[in-house]
Amino acid sequence: MSVNKSHIYGPVPSRRLGFSLGIDLVPYKTCSYDCIYCQLGKTTNKTIERKEYIPKDTILSELDEILKTNQVIDYITFSGSGEPTLNSALGELLKEIKKITKIKIAVLTNASLLSDQELRTELLPADLVVPSLDAATSETFSRINRPHPAVEFDRMVTGLLKFREEFKGDIWLEVMFIKEINDNIKEIGLLNSIISKINPDRIQLNTVVRPPTEKYCHPINESELQRIKISFGKNCEIIPEFKAKAKRACPEDVEEQILKLVKRRPSTLLDISACLGIHPNEALKRLSQLQKENKVRYVEYRDKGYYQL
Repeated sequence: MSVNKSHIYGPVPSRRLGFSLGIDLVPYKTCSYDCIYCQLGKTTNKTIERKEYIPKDTILSELDEILKTNQVIDYITFSGSGEPTLNSALGELLKEIKKITKIKIAVLTNASLLSDQELRTELLPADLVVPSLDAATSETFSRINRPHPAVEFDRMVTGLLKFREEFKGDIWLEVMFIKEINDNIKEIGLLNSIISKINPDRIQLNTVVRPPTEKYCHPINESELQRIKISFGKNCEIIPEFKAKAKRACPEDVEEQILKLVKRRPSTLLDISACLGIHPNEALKRLSQLQKENKVRYVEYRDKGYYQL
């Protein structure tokens, strides 16, 4: 059975990380970006202030409780509903978790704060860091990621380059492609140039697969992704579908509860999360699967997204 805590969710099936136990280090939508493609909606607290948003001891206590259940966990993943590197306790958490488990630790980050030497040092104990880079110019960066005013594109890229030099673990660089925004030949060529300097262990291509923040944000098609993949070289891959259904980690009745809920009334992601007592990211993973199986559909009304039968 999955243990649901206020700051830890899952394990949930991840397209990249197998069964991922998510740890959320910041309050909902506390982020340095306000990306147009974000599946969790608009950023409500756009900030670059690093502080202990969620206390370290709270996280460790919850994690210890979950590890005792011996669930299938491939990665402990710092991700969630905002930018995890904003939490100033990140470095200490990485060290402490390494003492209590051999499960690999991944950190998903938008890379906005990697220009900070202190943060780069804090990240060194991680096994895997997955930064994102969606643009090759300041203009496209502003259009897609809508960063905090203090986050400069060139400094962010320089931070990525320095982190690659310092970090001994794996770096998987994610690039999100959006139709008619960053999928043109010029942008792709410039991205390729920057990425070749970063030299990540993997380049992972993604596109819009869940309802985005902005309606004008559309996916590119599979053939376009394949074309870009070839141009980026042998270390590039399109983020795969999750395959390991045979060893499912989470209780199947969560989906049944979601279906019962949306049958009675159309519900937003946060409605479903609150009603079932699960993290928004866990709810989103389940809803994505139900959409794929054509059991629920997503509709928009007055700038809000609802799930219904």
